[in-house]
Amino acid sequence: MRRLLPGTLAAAMTLAGAAATSATATGDYRPAFRPDQLKGPPAGAPNEVLVLGTVHLSGLGDSFRAAQLSPLLDRLARWQPTAIATESLSGLQCDSLRRYPARYADTVESYCPDTGPAAAATGLDVPAATAEVERLLAAWPAKPTAGQRRHLAAILLAAGEPASALVQWLRLPTAEQRAGDGLTADLATTLAALKGRRNENYWVAAVLAARLGHERLWSIDDHSADTPEPTDRAAAEAAIMRAWDNPAAKAQRAQDQQHEGRLTQPDGLLAMYRALNDPQTPTLAYKADFGAALVEPSPQGFGRRYVGYWETRNLRMVANIRDVLARQPGTRLLTIVGASHKGYVDAYLNLMHDVRLADAAAVLR
Repeated sequence: MRRLLPGTLAAAMTLAGAAATSATATGDYRPAFRPDQLKGPPAGAPNEVLVLGTVHLSGLGDSFRAAQLSPLLDRLARWQPTAIATESLSGLQCDSLRRYPARYADTVESYCPDTGPAAAATGLDVPAATAEVERLLAAWPAKPTAGQRRHLAAILLAAGEPASALVQWLRLPTAEQRAGDGLTADLATTLAALKGRRNENYWVAAVLAARLGHERLWSIDDHSADTPEPTDRAAAEAAIMRAWDNPAAKAQRAQDQQHEGRLTQPDGLLAMYRALNDPQTPTLAYKADFGAALVEPSPQGFGRRYVGYWETRNLRMVANIRDVLARQPGTRLLTIVGASHKGYVDAYLNLMHDVRLADAAAVLR
């Protein structure tokens, strides 16, 4: 055996120790600091969040009617949220994304409402309208007039917050749902159309907010992690589709089809929401989708890119939710998100010191 000089032996031992430390650092390290174990109790009422996983109502069949939402709305109303958040982009984020069309042109086209007509009617761009909304609501009277509600609805449309504008519209008596006070005839037509648009932000969140006497909704979605279509789009799509061809995905599709087939039955829609918010559903969604993508073997790492985008989006959504809660400690917040987001939003929110989660399955019983 070759004899090592003392200095050489020390160096070898140092390198071996470094390699072991590196392996531990990258593979087995678990932080001792656990925010989820450090929740106070806080001074005053806690922040409570109910994360409702939802189907996108626009994708349901022709047999679906708004009246079928009544059992769901009744249960959510009994939980008595003091604020409601939706999976929609804020006007301010849309305004920011519009400034970078090379990256976000498709995102803006898909998710951002046109604020041009409302800007022309009010003379306010999105940032100015957002500031005006905050100013108006800070001094909002206990019993606003119909004119004040119409005016605020116009400002909310200019701020890029159509669902909140609809809340004001729904809080008006039917006879007062008309143009006036800065709300042009075209804007009034827009709000009337939103009232009939099959979308959970309008048919669940806005309707519930108006029923509970809220003045607005909170837009907490985030698409700042979106990127332009890759040059190798066909290869990326093929890789992800192969990953999604798995037993868990087939089981999930079978469950979805079963519930959609029962929508016309009494409480059929409520049964669907109960399934979407079952504690085991996020694990099935992970196995069907994100977990399968994580181990997708393409050398370009298409699946890992997709998972990175997904985690980033959910983290930023949760940051937006946490920001809403910090505005008024003790908030009881209902957050309505697509069902595939629910597991991630629950898990990330649970890390926050001043957030307590409500059990959606219990609320929906």
